[in-house]
Amino acid sequence: MVSQQSQSTKLHLAVLMCVFVSTDGLGVNELLDRASLLSDKLHTLSTSLTGDLDSHFPPHGKLFMPRPSMCHTSSLQTPNDKDQALRVPEDELLALARSLLLAWSDPLAVLSSEAPTLPHPERDNINSKTKELQEQINSLGAGLQHLVNKMGPAAQSVSILPFQGGGLGQDKSSRLINFHFLLSCFRRDSHKIDSFLKVLRCRAAKMRPEMC
Repeated sequence: MVSQQSQSTKLHLAVLMCVFVSTDGLGVNELLDRASLLSDKLHTLSTSLTGDLDSHFPPHGKLFMPRPSMCHTSSLQTPNDKDQALRVPEDELLALARSLLLAWSDPLAVLSSEAPTLPHPERDNINSKTKELQEQINSLGAGLQHLVNKMGPAAQSVSILPFQGGGLGQDKSSRLINFHFLLSCFRRDSHKIDSFLKVLRCRAAKMRPEMC
């Protein structure tokens, strides 16, 4: 039987997936509002998924995880904080958000393919949320493309960040550690995407920097 919480989550997701269905006539401010709504949900979901994985993750496992600098998106130069982001031109900030988002197409496909057989007691929950991440990242990607069309050709430029990984390994420990590592990289990048879009929304609304 599907729980009430699961039904509520799916309903919320359905609403979020519809926010870019009709964009004709919408201005940049409205599109950024919708993109920020999706990016916020994306980061919240990745944080929740990390919590599910941590619930039965071996304490020694994190000792063997690669360093954050090993994430495939680490080569992309991004603002370190809000003050830096506020100084980046709008089209460049949007390009950074899109670069990060596009870089996760293949890695999320790996996580989605591994989740159904992941050796973890919360496997079903992890599998469900991983599929939600894929759906939301596709929806947000479509929304950001609408923004690019509004903001001009300079926003079209994206950095290619190839993902070299394949499977997560054969033994139980390797699969859990590599799954957790990829997920932690995505959680970090989803926070960046969300932060950049919120700064863009703030600047488009011409709010004072201290209000962003």
